Amino acid sequence: MEEKIILLVEDNPDDVTLTERALQKSHILNRLVVARDGAEALDFLFGTGDFTGRDMSCQPEVVLLDLKLPKIGGLEVLKKIREDYRTKLLPVVILTSSKEESDLIKGYTLGANSYIRKPVNFNQFVEAVRQLGLYWLVLNEKPPCNFRKKDG
Repeated sequence: MEEKIILLVEDNPDDVTLTERALQKSHILNRLVVARDGAEALDFLFGTGDFTGRDMSCQPEVVLLDLKLPKIGGLEVLKKIREDYRTKLLPVVILTSSKEESDLIKGYTLGANSYIRKPVNFNQFVEAVRQLGLYWLVLNEKPPCNFRKKDG
């Protein structure tokens, strides 16, 4: 059985810790890979930079993507994910504290699967993460890996 990875793209260490705690509290024990900026996220997804040689057949089950990131912003990361045949069908959930309507519209326009504003309250955040995990890691059916080929 393949390992189900969650890619968390988040530059705020407090939000990373909060997400880790929320996943543990929700009994979501999947491997969490943390990318601390947009460039690191793209390196992980495309096997470049520090991730050269990574097994590219093992892509994340879901990407939790913040928008306000150093180096490459979240919306640009989403755009690059959707432009590449290897990642265009990858589920991407924007998980952000942005209340900007333009971010919401742009996120969906670029192909986000979901847009969630981070709850400020820890218990609400835990519940949001629990529901995210239940849906994207258990209920959701993703396309088979062999569908993600260049001519597919």
